[in-house]
Amino acid sequence: MQFRPLGRTGLNVSQITLGTMTWGEQNSEQQAHAQLDLATERGINLIDVAEMYPVPPKPETQGLSESYLGSWLKKSGKRDQLLIATKATGPARKPHNPRHIRGGINDFGRDSLSAALHGSLQRLQLDYVDLYQLHWPDRSVNSFGQLNYQHIEHEDTVAIDETLRVLSDFVKAGKIRHIGLSNETAWGVAQFLRAAEKHDLQRIVTIQNPYSLLNRSFEINLAEFSMREQVGLLAYSPLAFGMLSGKYQNGARPAGGRLTLYERFARYSNPQAVRASAAYTELAREHGLDPAQMALAYVNSRPFVTSNIIGATTLEQLQSNLDSIQLTLSDEVLTGIEAIHINQPNPAP
Repeated sequence: MQFRPLGRTGLNVSQITLGTMTWGEQNSEQQAHAQLDLATERGINLIDVAEMYPVPPKPETQGLSESYLGSWLKKSGKRDQLLIATKATGPARKPHNPRHIRGGINDFGRDSLSAALHGSLQRLQLDYVDLYQLHWPDRSVNSFGQLNYQHIEHEDTVAIDETLRVLSDFVKAGKIRHIGLSNETAWGVAQFLRAAEKHDLQRIVTIQNPYSLLNRSFEINLAEFSMREQVGLLAYSPLAFGMLSGKYQNGARPAGGRLTLYERFARYSNPQAVRASAAYTELAREHGLDPAQMALAYVNSRPFVTSNIIGATTLEQLQSNLDSIQLTLSDEVLTGIEAIHINQPNPAP
C-alpha cells in the first residue's frame, strides 16, 4: 500500500479507502467483516461509512453500514490502527434524497448535526471519528448527475459559518478529529476555507466527490483547490458503479450488478457513458490490462487525489481492486485515455 498526506493534519492515509455503501443491502454483516479483514491486511487504513448507508437508502436498512463496521471494530481490536470517516446526511431537497433519517430535518444546524453525530457514534460503538463529512451541501447545487444549474434566491439554508462553528465545537469536544465535505462545489469549498480563516475555526481537510474516467469534472475547478489548499479529493465511484469494469458491455446486465438491480443509477448507463466505457474497456484490453484496474490506476495516479474509495460485493472484486495499487499506466495508455476523454468528456457527471 502507498500513503498520502491527509490535508495539513500530519496524518497519512492509504491511497485506497474501503467504501461501505453495499453493507446491509448487497452485503451481509459477515461479508462486510470479511472485506474489512482483507482490506486491512492489505494496508488500507481509512474506512468510509455514512449514517445514510447502505444505498439505495431505506428506513429498514439505514445505519447498517456503520453498525457492521462498529461490530467489526469491537471484535478486531483494530480501532487505533485505522482512520474512521463517516458522513452526516444533508437536507432532502431533491426527489432521491432520503426523508426518513432523523425525521427528515437534516439541515446542518447545531441540533441536527448533534443528533447525526450522536447516532453515528452509537452505531459505530466509538467515542470519536477521525473524519466527519457533510454528505452534501445545505443548499441546492448540481450533484448526483444533475445538470443545468438553477439558482434559488433566498433559499432557507444554514449559513456555512454557523455549520463550521458547530463542527469546530465537535473537534474541541473530542467527538471528531477533522472535517470534510462531500458533493461540494468550488464556491462551497472557498466559503468553508474563508470561514475557517476569518473566525479561527477548524479547516476542512478533504472533499469527497465523484471522480472517474467517466466523470473528470472535478478537474475543472476543484483540483486547483486540492493542490493549492491541501484539501485532497476522496474519490468516490471510481468505477462508475461498475461500468468501467467492462461487465456491462454490449448491454449485459449480470446478476447482482448494481446497474442490474437499481434503476436509480441510470446516470452511469446513458448512451454517452456506454460508448465511452466501451472505448476505455477496449483500450485496456489492447494493452493487456484489466479494465477495472486501469480505471482505478488512473484515479490513483492523480496528484490531487488523497485516496481512492473502492467498493466491492465479493472478495474477488475487492482483491482485484486492491491490486490496482501495483499498476503504473504507460505513457501510451495515458495518451489513449486522453484521446477518449477529448472525444467524449464527462459522460456521467
